[in-house]
Amino acid sequence: MYEEMSCGVELLLESKPNGLLYYLNRIWVPDRDDLRTFLMNEAHKTRYSIHPGADKMYLDLRQQYWWPGMKKDIAFYVAKCLTCSKVKAEHQRPSGLLEQPEIPVWKWEDLAMDFITKLPRTSSCYDSI
Repeated sequence: MYEEMSCGVELLLESKPNGLLYYLNRIWVPDRDDLRTFLMNEAHKTRYSIHPGADKMYLDLRQQYWWPGMKKDIAFYVAKCLTCSKVKAEHQRPSGLLEQPEIPVWKWEDLAMDFITKLPRTSSCYDSI
C-alpha cells in the first residue's frame, strides 16, 4: 500500500474509524483501479464545474483528497482534454476583420464654440455667454 511513497509521508497517514487513510485531514487516494482518474473525471466534467483549468481543479480536489504527485497528475489530465485546449484564447481567431484605428488629429485643429445670446444683461451690460 505504501510502495508509491518514498519520502516518509506514510508516517503522516492516519487511519480513521471509517476505514480510510487520511493525510492532514484529507482522504489519501491509492493508485488502484483508476480511482484517481475517476475522481479527476468527476471534478472535470460535472454539471456544476464544466472543464475548469488545472489550477481550479487542483484547488477543488485538494480540499478533500490527496495523493503523491497530485498537482502534476491533474495538470497532465487537463492537458489531454480536447475541449479545454480548444477553448483557450491562444487557439481562437479574431471574431471579425482587423481594422486600422483612426489616426488622431491635433486637438486644436478643429475648434467649435457655442454662444448663448439674449440673456438678461449683467452689470457690465453683457447679454451673451
